[in-house]
Amino acid sequence: MRILIVEDDPGISSFIDKGLRAEGYQSEIAGSVGAARALLASPGFAIDLVLLDRGLPDADGATLLEEMRGSGDQTPVIVLTARGQVADRVAGLNAGANDYLAKPFAFDELVARIRAALRTTEQPGATELVAGDLRFDLLSKVATRGATRIELSQREWTLLELFLRHPGQVLSRAQILSAVWDYSFDPGSNVVDVYVGYLRKKLDRPGEESLIATVRGAGYRFISS
Repeated sequence: MRILIVEDDPGISSFIDKGLRAEGYQSEIAGSVGAARALLASPGFAIDLVLLDRGLPDADGATLLEEMRGSGDQTPVIVLTARGQVADRVAGLNAGANDYLAKPFAFDELVARIRAALRTTEQPGATELVAGDLRFDLLSKVATRGATRIELSQREWTLLELFLRHPGQVLSRAQILSAVWDYSFDPGSNVVDVYVGYLRKKLDRPGEESLIATVRGAGYRFISS
């Protein structure tokens, strides 16, 4: 799941970004209302939740929230701000926010509120990715194949989610590195191959074709059926 962080303080946005990625989320940062507008208007840009600061350099974050709701965009929004008075919280909620968290806040509480907001707004069945008899719960990060529960590490379930969101598509090692590790390894690193191997051992059944095919010279492709 992808989260848009609208925050002008680079220290705070970097802290949130790193924490979310450690939890398996993908995130984008916008430092102003204008930058957030541009991202939201970008063709093909999809977001599951917005973390929105109120005190932005070009406008009050509530302006962006009102614009989103006015256009029919019901993406969950959690307002993060130093304005913690009751009147400020009420104003944010009345503008269409799903939740309101005053700074400073504990990161664990932020993650819990994100999960709660996503649970509330998800349509039934939309919290799972399914391919054949393989199911992956996006909230609990639990995978099952048939009746078998599959225990996965954080990197493994992030990699599995990437494959399940792009069934049949060839993903290069560079694409996988960017999405799962979010930084460039030495070109000679075999970390992608190692983790694909880990995932295959947990997902595949003896005597059956692997769910993850190697496309020689190109990368990997998840076989959806």
